[in-house]
Amino acid sequence: MEFDITPEEKKILLQTAREAIAARIEKRKPRYPESTETLKKKCGAFVTLHKQAGLRGCIGFIIATKPLIETVQDAAQSSAFNDPRFPALTARELEEIEIEISVLSPLRRIENTEEIQVGVHGILLKNGLFSGLLLPQVATDYGWDRDTFLTHTCFKAGLPADCWRTEDTEIEVFSAIVFSEVSL
Repeated sequence: MEFDITPEEKKILLQTAREAIAARIEKRKPRYPESTETLKKKCGAFVTLHKQAGLRGCIGFIIATKPLIETVQDAAQSSAFNDPRFPALTARELEEIEIEISVLSPLRRIENTEEIQVGVHGILLKNGLFSGLLLPQVATDYGWDRDTFLTHTCFKAGLPADCWRTEDTEIEVFSAIVFSEVSL
């Protein structure tokens, strides 16, 4: 990772994510906390919403196109209101969700799946028009080994379970700084 994030910056990002969601629900202008120079650097990130220990939304941006603080704002709102797997988050649910943020390192293409370190690397798998991404914490949350992690990334892409073994499948890895409201 090109930079580290302090505990205070993690709190700022979590407050920013919650405020982005709350402001949209309450139909008001957001009141974001003060940013830092680190949080103004371009960086990819995902925001994951959990409700009662279950997934409630997860959307992010792999490629760094905006400052991290803005990426988190966009990802938080998208996770809450635009994840096609779930209905839009309601005002009643706002207090029930736990927010987790994954700040991503740049992608790195690999030639050998032995390079993948379970619990350290996330995977972006591409084959033709299909692609799938799983964050590093997914494998450890489910107790998966490397092959199972790759298989589930194929499923996420809508591809056969063993697509990761074919020559026409590209695999890129990344690491993430992962933190949540519960972990701080």
